[in-house]
Amino acid sequence: MPIGQVAREAGLRTSAIRYYERIGLLPAPERSAGRRRYGAGVLERLTVIRFARANGFTLREIRSLLSGRPYSARLRGLAREKIRSLDQAVARARAMQAVLRSTLRCRCLDVAECGGRLSRL
Repeated sequence: MPIGQVAREAGLRTSAIRYYERIGLLPAPERSAGRRRYGAGVLERLTVIRFARANGFTLREIRSLLSGRPYSARLRGLAREKIRSLDQAVARARAMQAVLRSTLRCRCLDVAECGGRLSRL
C-alpha cells in the first residue's frame, strides 16, 4: 500500500509516517520503483501508536514497547509504571467528575462561595 493511502486510512500526514519510520516506530517498508510500499499490518501498528500516544506514552516508550523483543525486566518496569500513571489519571478524572457533578447541584450565590464549597470536597 503506498504511503498516501496509509496516511488517509490512518488519519495521519505522510510526514508523520515517514517520521515514525525514521525514529523506529515503523519498520522500513519495501520499495517499488523507489516508492514506499507498506504491508497491511502498518495500519494496526499505527492504531497502537495513536492509542498509546493518546494515553500518555512518549514516542520513546512506544518504540521500546514495539521493539519486537521479549519483555525484559526494564520493559515490564515501564509497563508497571505506566499502569500506575494511568490509574492516577483515572483517579483525577473521577475527582473532576465529582467536582463537576457538585457544581451542577450548586446553589451558591457567587463564585467565591462555590469555590469555598469545592475546596472542602
